[in-house]
Amino acid sequence: MQRPEPLAFPPTRLVTTSMELAELCARLATEGFVTVDTEFMRERTYWPELCVVQLGGSEDVAVVDAQAEGLDLSPLGHLLANPNVVKVFHAARQDVEIFLLKYGAVPTPMFDTQIAAMVAGYGDQASYDSLARGLAGAAIDKAHRFSDWSARPLSEAQVDYAAADVTHLRVIYQKLVEQLSREGRLDWVAAEMAALQDPAGYIQAPETAWEKLRPRTGNRRFLSILRAVAAWREREAQRINIPRQRLVKDETLLEIAATTPSNAAELARARGISEGFAKGKSGLSLVAAIAEARALPDTALPEMRENRPGPVASPALVALLKVLLAAKSEAHNVAPRLLANSDDLDRLATEAAPDVPALKGWRREVFGEAALALKAGRLALGVDGRRVKLLET
Repeated sequence: MQRPEPLAFPPTRLVTTSMELAELCARLATEGFVTVDTEFMRERTYWPELCVVQLGGSEDVAVVDAQAEGLDLSPLGHLLANPNVVKVFHAARQDVEIFLLKYGAVPTPMFDTQIAAMVAGYGDQASYDSLARGLAGAAIDKAHRFSDWSARPLSEAQVDYAAADVTHLRVIYQKLVEQLSREGRLDWVAAEMAALQDPAGYIQAPETAWEKLRPRTGNRRFLSILRAVAAWREREAQRINIPRQRLVKDETLLEIAATTPSNAAELARARGISEGFAKGKSGLSLVAAIAEARALPDTALPEMRENRPGPVASPALVALLKVLLAAKSEAHNVAPRLLANSDDLDRLATEAAPDVPALKGWRREVFGEAALALKAGRLALGVDGRRVKLLET
């Protein structure tokens, strides 16, 4: 197979003034689609620190210095909200989160080439590098992937690296749209984009942060304290704008939930908690959160989801569903993870009609109906040569 020839792109412009950005966004507003990427830092902060925004149009490749002094970024917000211009990203979630925080809305309409590539059969998580190589004939220089994008001035090499993230993305987008249109799968991608554009998907309630700590106990009183201190950490880290782990590490939160300190002196005995922290504003508010959780009645205590009563999935049935998933993925040339995840399979094995993505929209047509038929005994799995085949019973 002949490799695609690398294409020529307009020269890259570094945008540092409000006038330049306004003129750029005015031109891009006349385009059918614009490719978008960001470079940000969050090693030292809770909230991502936007450093650079890359924009690619048919006649523009621009690297916007988002930290340039006096730069008014409002024209960018208007462009991202323009309903007539598709905003094309690759692996959009972190970029979208940044724009949601900055502008109070997600970009719309939107197209994520990583999700589109999964629909088009390029694997579970097709990287930008692999798509650029396969669809645009481009080799991506990874040397500046871990640059400090907050340092100024930006080097010429950094600007070139940043620009590459939106230039080849135009070719990737066009080729994926062409393929998906030919295969009648653009509606599948549109369904995924609707979920990606839901602002609720980017907002985590502090009260649910404890679940990510995966405590190895079902003690509901302990879980109540853990829920309180994890929620406190989220809010306090947001207030101070430092990474949650820098404020209090996970293992320290678990220790505090187990020991339930009732004053600053007891709190200071926990690993990683200094006496100054314990006696300061943050420490005192943490002790108060613990006291409030200790006073909760039994009826208000949480429990781990996996410890909640419910039917246990048959390992054999789950295994059969996994084989069916692999067979359907292979037959339709779509990433298995996009059709169903492990939770979907467990619930399909234990519930008659679970409320899971695998039983909705195009997923139901491709996989869900067959999964229900397999459970009901209307479908069996066989082997035809080297492939799994489906047998109606």
